[in-house]
Amino acid sequence: MSVTARGVSVSASKPAAVSSPPYAGVNRTLLSGVIGSSLILFGSFGTGWLASVSPLNRDPFFIMLRTEPAGVIACVILLALGCWVLFRSWWRLGQKLKGWGEGSLKVVRRAVWLWSIPMFVTLPIMSRDVFAYIGQGRLVDAGQDPYVDGISSLNNWFQLGADTMWAQDGTPYGPLYLSIEFLVVKLTGPSTDAAVLAFRAIAFIGVLLCLRYVPKLAELHGVSGAKAAWMTVANPLFLVNFVASAHNDALMTGLSVWAVYLACKRYGFWAIVVLAASVGVKPITLVLLPFIGLLWAGPNAAWPRRILYWFYTGTIFLALMTVVGWLNGYWFGWLKVMLFTGTGYSIFSPVGIAVIALSGLVSAFGLSTEWILPAAKLFGRLVGVAIAFVLIFRGKHSHLVQRMAIAFAAIVVLSPVIQPWYLLWLLPFFAATGLRDDWQMLWLHLTTIFFLAYQAADQIFVWQFLQDSLVPRVQLISWGISIACALYLVFFDPKTKNICADLLSSTNWLKKSKKA
Repeated sequence: MSVTARGVSVSASKPAAVSSPPYAGVNRTLLSGVIGSSLILFGSFGTGWLASVSPLNRDPFFIMLRTEPAGVIACVILLALGCWVLFRSWWRLGQKLKGWGEGSLKVVRRAVWLWSIPMFVTLPIMSRDVFAYIGQGRLVDAGQDPYVDGISSLNNWFQLGADTMWAQDGTPYGPLYLSIEFLVVKLTGPSTDAAVLAFRAIAFIGVLLCLRYVPKLAELHGVSGAKAAWMTVANPLFLVNFVASAHNDALMTGLSVWAVYLACKRYGFWAIVVLAASVGVKPITLVLLPFIGLLWAGPNAAWPRRILYWFYTGTIFLALMTVVGWLNGYWFGWLKVMLFTGTGYSIFSPVGIAVIALSGLVSAFGLSTEWILPAAKLFGRLVGVAIAFVLIFRGKHSHLVQRMAIAFAAIVVLSPVIQPWYLLWLLPFFAATGLRDDWQMLWLHLTTIFFLAYQAADQIFVWQFLQDSLVPRVQLISWGISIACALYLVFFDPKTKNICADLLSSTNWLKKSKKA
């Protein structure tokens, strides 16, 4: 059956309806997810980040959990176990809703709400970027330029919880988010705890936008909206990073999904307005702009029409960003930061792996390695842009959103730094255009498992006088729990042990090799 939606034309059949919703045992699964989120909450009391000025640092209960080895170790165990209880609940929810019939989307939405509630009041975990937002809001309030000045130019900046990596660097965020940071700082005053809750509420707006528009975008592509929402928004990696960690990436992602949906429905002007807001949070979504123009032009547009709509798209976008830059006085400072700043690399990014390997080889000959990272960064960026250009100009219109997702992925994956939550920028678009129940879904599961384990052991707060002796131990404990839980769920749990095996057995290349 052909599905046409104001410019998006795909062929797909409706998912088979489940005969008797509500689904058996689903309430137990929802409850187990709440238990997992609650364990994460309790674990955050001893492992999450607090500003030095927070009153919670003077509470005897928090002092015991955060400064005594026994308290820290207990909270590390609770945090890791909570992640895996939540992960198992996510898996079981997918099993019980299989078929994705009537009422399944409602269940997924209920799961997102219930599992998010405990995370609303966690201490920031797995990242403390939220404290950098406070510092940047103070910079705006002080009349300084966050694209030029680091937060160390402010008095008492370190006491407000930000990582030292933000001390000298300009902000990588867009001009709209600078205004949001300023408003939060003005409204919450000196209370960093209130500011964290405010930024978390703003991040949750992005979660709700994804919860609304990922299913709608999926249905335009003949994909079950409930399944796409389950893969994306109910995913424990998504909830931990976009609720508990309060990353502004949540708002950026929610706005970008909304913009693409509007473009698919041919509401081009409003799509550009919403995408401009997304770029105003984090400029990386600028890569979506040419695809928005193509969607607006329509499925049967000839090249002159496509070029004309690119002109409309670029002109409207430029006008909007100019107005925002004029209003807050920072103009296009975000563009300079996006193009010319950024140092370091991740050990699991392809560019980072290449830097490590090449540096080892070059240093073995006694040669300088200072040029390797800038060269690798430039090469990765050029290759990513080249892939995006090819995808802009080649392929069927009905696959345009999928091509956009691949172009976006190329830019992200070929960057020197890849954080776990960067993959969540891409997931809504791949889920909405359809992940097959073979190696593609297996990749999603294994990636979620790896990054959940990695983040449960990474950026754990440990009091400075205990750091040297305790950090290696608690990270080893966390990794041990994660490995044990992952192995149990994949190979031994009677309810879940067949999930990965079934996906692997459905992979075409594996079937062919068995036949051969």
